[in-house]
Amino acid sequence: MELVEAAEAVVARYAAGDRHTVAAAARAEDGRIVTGMNVYHFTGGPCAELTVIGAAAAQGAYRLTDIVAVADRGRGVIPPCGRCRQVLADCFPGIRVIVGTPGGPRPVGIAELLPTPYAWTAQGG
Repeated sequence: MELVEAAEAVVARYAAGDRHTVAAAARAEDGRIVTGMNVYHFTGGPCAELTVIGAAAAQGAYRLTDIVAVADRGRGVIPPCGRCRQVLADCFPGIRVIVGTPGGPRPVGIAELLPTPYAWTAQGG
């Protein structure tokens, strides 16, 4: 899978100690692939999925269709944490998340990973 390979390449090349241990790759609606890495910090720094959302926005890619995260040291594809699931559901309700399964990576809809999300609505203007 192209996204898995993209994330694997980033984590293999740029993982650094305990601060950067997970890479993510996402496909924008126009086909572009955007990557990012987590920033571990004791205060709960951003996960790789969240850095990809920001990187995509910085490139004008506001609609993501698929996303995957891959951990360093050969840990492979990992599922998003609860916070990332909620953010993905809020920002991209139709996004597919590639998760690891015994049969290999496969895409699932965010609603399958977070079937009853908190219904957040932006307030103000």
